[in-house]
Amino acid sequence: MPETLIAWADDFAHLMVDWQRQHGRQSLPWQNTQDPYRVWLSEIMLQQTQVKTVLDYFPRFLGRFPDVAALAAAHQDDVLALWSGLGYYSRARNLHKCAQEVMGRFGGAFPRLAEDLQTLPGIGRSTAAAIAAFCFQERVAILDGNVKRVLTRVLGYAEDLAVTKNEKALWALAQELLPARNTDMPRYTQALMDLGATVCLPRKTQCEICPVSAVCQAQALGEPLAFPVKTRKLKRRSVTLWLLWAVNSQGQVWLQRRPSTGIWAGLFSLPVFESEADLLAAWVQGAQPQYIEPWKHVLTHRDLHLHPVRMTSTALQVPACEGQWVDASAWPEMGLPAPIRLLLAAK
Repeated sequence: MPETLIAWADDFAHLMVDWQRQHGRQSLPWQNTQDPYRVWLSEIMLQQTQVKTVLDYFPRFLGRFPDVAALAAAHQDDVLALWSGLGYYSRARNLHKCAQEVMGRFGGAFPRLAEDLQTLPGIGRSTAAAIAAFCFQERVAILDGNVKRVLTRVLGYAEDLAVTKNEKALWALAQELLPARNTDMPRYTQALMDLGATVCLPRKTQCEICPVSAVCQAQALGEPLAFPVKTRKLKRRSVTLWLLWAVNSQGQVWLQRRPSTGIWAGLFSLPVFESEADLLAAWVQGAQPQYIEPWKHVLTHRDLHLHPVRMTSTALQVPACEGQWVDASAWPEMGLPAPIRLLLAAK
């Protein structure tokens, strides 16, 4: 660690802890607890998802699965149904697997060390550190997207984080900045999260109210938005999907379970086809097709151009594709992708 950093490392931690106590977020439903189940659940939900969205899902999930034992005993379809709309469904599948491993490998108690937490499905280095810091006061650094932004600006760290060795170096610096006292770890960790979420934003900074602006190297350079540096960009892809919306005379809809890999993996969905011709070939006995106005559904790295085609039939007629008739009262409780749920709800 550079000597210039050593000089103010202790002050940095104290400033962050004091600021969080006075100005940080205090009333989020997953705060003020040392229950690793609740902290873990919130950390997984908050990956790639805004706080305001998680505020709706978190209490519903706890209401259905109040502890790790209840989640482990659940059917995966029930977990996916509650997760429907949050996206990144691999998180839900790993959440379920993780709960089962906590029960099977650790007797129902989350391990106390970040190193052990990382061995569980869906728990990466930063998530493991957050659980260990919040619940067990372990002196271990987190480094999610918000924290990377805060620390690269404070440190003036201009190395390209797309290069593995540079990100490893930032991890080491983050560890050096930790407070000396274990008891400060929960508040310090929360402070980093809060600063990145409310003050040190991606396209805007509020340096005038930042508790560490006096030691911030990016602020001194007059270029806070130049950090972090990451050159590798994931290319967006555009995908066209044709959706067979088959409804019978009893109001049932034909749904199929998606494959275990790929888009909407493991969820129930209207049958998906790559072309209009493939869709029409799957149900030649269907009534005159009704073409619904297509729309674009935006994912993080993909734009889905969805083309629903609605057909009606008798209960005895079925499409030439796997699936099952599902009552209108049943599908709202199933794990469906958000755009499929919206389509069916609109009728």
